[in-house]
Amino acid sequence: MKYREKKKAILLLEDGTIFYGKAVGDKEGTAFGEVCFNTGMTGYQEIFTDPSYFGQLMVTTNAHIGNYGANNDEIESDSIKISGLICKNFSYNYSRPAADKSLLGFLEENSLFAISDVDTRALVCYIRDNGAMNAVISTSVNDVETLKEELKKVPSMQGLELASKVSTKEPYYFGDENAEYRISALDIGIKKNILRNLAKRGAYIKVFPYNATQNEMAEFNPDGYFLSNGPGDPEPLTEAIEATKDILKTNKPLFGICLGHQVLALANGVSTYKMHHGHRGINHPILNLITGKGEITSQNHGFAINREETEANPDLEVTHTHLNDGTVAGIKMKYKNVFSVQYHPEASPGPHDADYLFDNFFDAIKASRN
Repeated sequence: MKYREKKKAILLLEDGTIFYGKAVGDKEGTAFGEVCFNTGMTGYQEIFTDPSYFGQLMVTTNAHIGNYGANNDEIESDSIKISGLICKNFSYNYSRPAADKSLLGFLEENSLFAISDVDTRALVCYIRDNGAMNAVISTSVNDVETLKEELKKVPSMQGLELASKVSTKEPYYFGDENAEYRISALDIGIKKNILRNLAKRGAYIKVFPYNATQNEMAEFNPDGYFLSNGPGDPEPLTEAIEATKDILKTNKPLFGICLGHQVLALANGVSTYKMHHGHRGINHPILNLITGKGEITSQNHGFAINREETEANPDLEVTHTHLNDGTVAGIKMKYKNVFSVQYHPEASPGPHDADYLFDNFFDAIKASRN
């Protein structure tokens, strides 16, 4: 491959800190978003297409990105959802036979601006010390003052409702219509591998928009309900919270993941808060308080639920806790077949330690039928 003359680029954080790098490919550009980092060694394509990352500038901590190319089957939604990519070494060549194209080609198809040659080790340390914040990546290296003014206009992730940006506009179906079970899923940023995990266990799923009511979801005559993952602050999702309250009145099984976990907590009167820099990676340690077993999990969230309020709630029980910082990683309702987790049992990417949670959901559905 011929030598590429890389264009200079910068990363400007909202506190004025600057990191320097190079533009990926021949594209000049600018992209805004909340800067965050993911510690996964693999799975970059799934990460880039995860709706939970909508509106974020993704820093990949693995030193090499793009070396195994891109595969059309390794996506979690219909398009790239991150607002921009920041990495150390970007591989223009790839060596995996199963790849359909280079990562550069995949990024160009999705019009994503990316920068490389950034000291990502120093950047991640800075985020860990100072917290996630808004930022801009750009090739306008000589116009920093203008970038600062534009960056001031970017809204904070706290208080930002983003589910409507990634949710389906119309209901759709997934799986075999002759399957044994029916599930109504609320799409507040759902990943395809969640639907695959539900379908392979014998479910026919109807996926509803973020603002669907419980009455609309009930018309499918579901055996259970599902609240998906998704981006942004959970507290502005008033319609999803109200729908969840109504779902709880039906006494049918309910399973929530990530943003869905937070929505379930809010429906039970438990508040949420923005974390310092969030959990994003595929090696997060979780303790299952019911079984006493540890799990290595895939995580992606910048908000969490209040532990004191959860423990004080007579209807809730903490079932999982994050071993790094003690945040609540799972809850269940004491008197209903309702539970949720603050991580991704469907992995994609990540380990499969927690896929038993899907089995638990179907066990609850079977029990509710008797």
